[in-house]
Amino acid sequence: MPLIRLIALAAALATTLPALAQTTVKDPWVRGTVAQQKATGAFFSITAAQGGKLLSVASPAAGVVEIHEMAMDGSTMRMRALPNGLDLPAGKAVELKPGGYHVMLMDLKAPLKTGEAIDLTLVVEGKDGKKETLTVKAPVKALGAAPMEHKH
Repeated sequence: MPLIRLIALAAALATTLPALAQTTVKDPWVRGTVAQQKATGAFFSITAAQGGKLLSVASPAAGVVEIHEMAMDGSTMRMRALPNGLDLPAGKAVELKPGGYHVMLMDLKAPLKTGEAIDLTLVVEGKDGKKETLTVKAPVKALGAAPMEHKH
């Protein structure tokens, strides 16, 4: 192939490749379910390089998906939805884990079995107002599973 064609091909590819992701998701996982259970949690670490907000999460495994937090209300731990999303400080990892921020998967279409994986589609809005969509595969872990250990 002549050099000029290689240069033209490289230029065409460079203009069609997506920009580097501003948001990264690490260690996604979903808690497995038992028969008849219609809800579970999804967990991961998310970092937005420039900061922003996790606006929404969707999954074909569930009819309803919401971003939630567990927080103390006096002496009672309460779970509540975050309909306006979850703030992501610039460059800082936000942990979604049992007992804290998490994603609720409700109206499950089928039980989630250990060893399977489900897709999660996240929409993040950057500080500049631009939206980024990420799809991650989240392995299903045993019902009593603890969060993934981070290796340093």
